[in-house]
Amino acid sequence: MRETIAELEAFAHRLADASGPHILSHFRTQIDVAHKDGRWDFDPVTEADKGAERIMRTLIAGTYPDHGIEGEEYGFTPPQPGNGRWVLDPVDGTRAFIIGMPQWGTLIAFNDGTKPVVGMLDQPFLKERFVGADGHAYVQTPSGRTGLRTRPCASLKEAVLSTTHPTAYFSPAESEAFQRISREARLTRYGGDCYAYALLAMGFIDVIIESALNAWDIQALIPIITNAGGIITNFEGGDVQHGGRCIACGDARLHAQLLPMLAGVTA
Repeated sequence: MRETIAELEAFAHRLADASGPHILSHFRTQIDVAHKDGRWDFDPVTEADKGAERIMRTLIAGTYPDHGIEGEEYGFTPPQPGNGRWVLDPVDGTRAFIIGMPQWGTLIAFNDGTKPVVGMLDQPFLKERFVGADGHAYVQTPSGRTGLRTRPCASLKEAVLSTTHPTAYFSPAESEAFQRISREARLTRYGGDCYAYALLAMGFIDVIIESALNAWDIQALIPIITNAGGIITNFEGGDVQHGGRCIACGDARLHAQLLPMLAGVTA
């Protein structure tokens, strides 16, 4: 990888600057919604998703033609040897987007071939941009940049727990395990999509448990969570960058408490 992390982080800002206005032009409008055939009964996609990814792909190709691109809407373009790839989810939380709720974001990651080293969650409607890279994590707003730090929470009984939906993405066994954990938590909230991970990095949520994720759903969030002091793995405690089942915690002690509760849960 020839580029520095600082250069890649700056370019991620360019991608967000370029795609955000297009997305906002469709938010809270009567936009056409199509269904993508696949594993879900309703998997919406709009011109906000597609157009934003096209904009970012064009900018990447013009600036870093040797880099690869992995995007939700237009698939995988492999990198040239020795180069990394950009991993894009132009609108994570499209279900929230199409009903006018702000719990969505644009996810931008750069993966150096081993792991995601730059992660960004841009929420242009709220004018919030969450970034993690190279030992630092921050949220950028019109007022400036503020460092991100997860909060201490060593016990599930003190924890705020979140997932996007209590049943839609879980297998029956996963849903049962989540409900067991939920009954012991202080508070459980649903519907956050990617924005819940930003709240975990800010110290407002303690644990997020999800399943059926794709690489573009999670790669941008890994550097944000880890550089803010948290931990994010699969249910076995391993690498989650390729998607699947995920547990993110602000405190490693809570993560260690929860892994045995998820061990052996069938997908």
